[in-house]
Amino acid sequence: MTHRKSSAKRSASVMEEDDDDSRLTQPSTSQVQKGTEKLTKAQIDEKTTELVQYFLVKDQKKLPVRRAEIVKNVLKEYKNVFQEIMNGAQQRFEQVFGLKVVEIDAKNHVYILINKLEPVEGDQRINSSNPKTGLLFVILSLVYMKGGVIPEGLVWNTLKKMQVDPGEKHQEFGDVKKLVTDEFVRQRYLEYTKIPHTEPVKYEFSWGQRAEVEISKLKILKFLGELHNQDPQRWSQQYKEATGQASASMSQPSTSTQR
Repeated sequence: MTHRKSSAKRSASVMEEDDDDSRLTQPSTSQVQKGTEKLTKAQIDEKTTELVQYFLVKDQKKLPVRRAEIVKNVLKEYKNVFQEIMNGAQQRFEQVFGLKVVEIDAKNHVYILINKLEPVEGDQRINSSNPKTGLLFVILSLVYMKGGVIPEGLVWNTLKKMQVDPGEKHQEFGDVKKLVTDEFVRQRYLEYTKIPHTEPVKYEFSWGQRAEVEISKLKILKFLGELHNQDPQRWSQQYKEATGQASASMSQPSTSTQR
């Protein structure tokens, strides 16, 4: 019961944060021009550096960054030149770090960092050989193979079969249930949603916004193939969908924060 209440509070908190974002108004062109005129290039560069550092700190825990956070914690009185500073930060990420700022939620203005280039073998940013990421991949694989949405009970039962009991403290993962329903959800790898009209209340999992952007379905199938020592093409329907998705993403222009 305590877990349910904390989940509800967490969901309410996220909704309040999103409402804060929705109330932010875009500065007018004249406000931007006046703001830019008052600032020196050195001041703009300094704020751009602060924003880059802010993103990198958040990215260490894979936490998404909201525009409201940027304005409140970084830009402050520089908020009228938000887009200019964001553009400068994005350019610096691409040139220096090989990363890209992607807006995963246009309504609430939520951003993450992803690799600018296609992931390579051994990429540590989303490497399934990392224990936590391996656990995440198991859950994402389960969701994908079951049609995109699954009840949480199926996740817990699957993990128990792997000797990862969500009701017990795990040597590698600690509190497994908290890791999955809190950390992975806050990182937006997973969506954890209450199923309507259920008593007692039940929840379900689906892919989160970060997973949709950062993890290809083909990567998930290759992970499954390694896990079960099978050719990924064995899952013919999913393989066709995944390769189609990969081809489409290759032909589409890259996502940008430009408005």
